[in-house]
This record gives sequence, structure tokens and C-alpha cells, in this order.
Amino acid sequence: MINKIQKAREYAAEPERATFHSMTIEFRGDNSVYTLALGPDGWSCSCPGFQNYGICPHIMAMEKLFKPMLKRDPLPYAPGQNIVSDVKKAHRYSEEQERIRFIEFSAVFRGDNKDHQVTYQRGQWSSTSTFFKTHGVCPYTMAMERILKGMVEPIHLPTALEAE
Repeated sequence: MINKIQKAREYAAEPERATFHSMTIEFRGDNSVYTLALGPDGWSCSCPGFQNYGICPHIMAMEKLFKPMLKRDPLPYAPGQNIVSDVKKAHRYSEEQERIRFIEFSAVFRGDNKDHQVTYQRGQWSSTSTFFKTHGVCPYTMAMERILKGMVEPIHLPTALEAE
């Protein structure tokens, strides 16, 4: 298990190994709590800005924060959008990660030997890794937990390993 924890640390230092395919996030904005989602058809957000312009500071913050893991072009600015204000707000939001809470996500993690699917749903982690199936954790889930620290429920490790 110690080797798996070390491998997770190494993987977490390379977030570009992960590719998000979908996610649902609770985002605490300045005025309200919004739900952001990324799926096959792209981004959505429940905020008024997204409803009006198809882009918002919440999504812009996610694009900035997770750029190496998204592997997609950022949304373009929209006519009529207050770009300067939204860019400033997105920058601030990307530094205030306590605003972000993952509800669920699906990602592929590129390991040294093969790719593994990692999913998270309301605190429950899973992976296609054989090690995960036998131990309930693996380097890929532990790396994602490190990358998303504070934005997801931590993976529960056996007590003796929590001090690692």
C-alpha cells in the first residue's frame, strides 16, 4: 500500500494525466449557490449570466483551475458580456477553491501502464483499477483526491495508513 500512496503523490503532481469527461459541481458564488455541469454537450450553469450569455465567471474559473484536465477549448466570450468584470471574478473564484464542491465526476486517468476510469458520486469513489476492487482505493483515486483536495469527500484509508 505504501507504494500505491507514493505513486498517487507522483500522479497528483501531474494533473494532465487526468481527463474529465463529465462533472457536476455546486459552486458558491457571491450571490447564490449555482450548479455547474460538464457533459458531452459542453458546459451549463444555473446562474443568470450563463442563461444570458452561455458563459459565466463560474465556468471561466473552472476552465482556469482545471485547464490541464479538461482537454477542450474554453468557452468564447459573448457579445454583451461584461468581460473585464467576469474575468476578474473568475480569477478570484479560481483562487477561492472552498467555493467549489464536486457532486460527481467521471474522468480517465492515464497510469504508467494503462488508462483507468475514476468516478466520484456524492462521496463514493470507484475505479476500474484491479487494486481498487480489492482495497477500495488505488493510486488514481488517491491522486484525484489530492488534486481536488477540499472539493471532494476524502477517500477513507485504513487507520494505519492515514498518517502517511
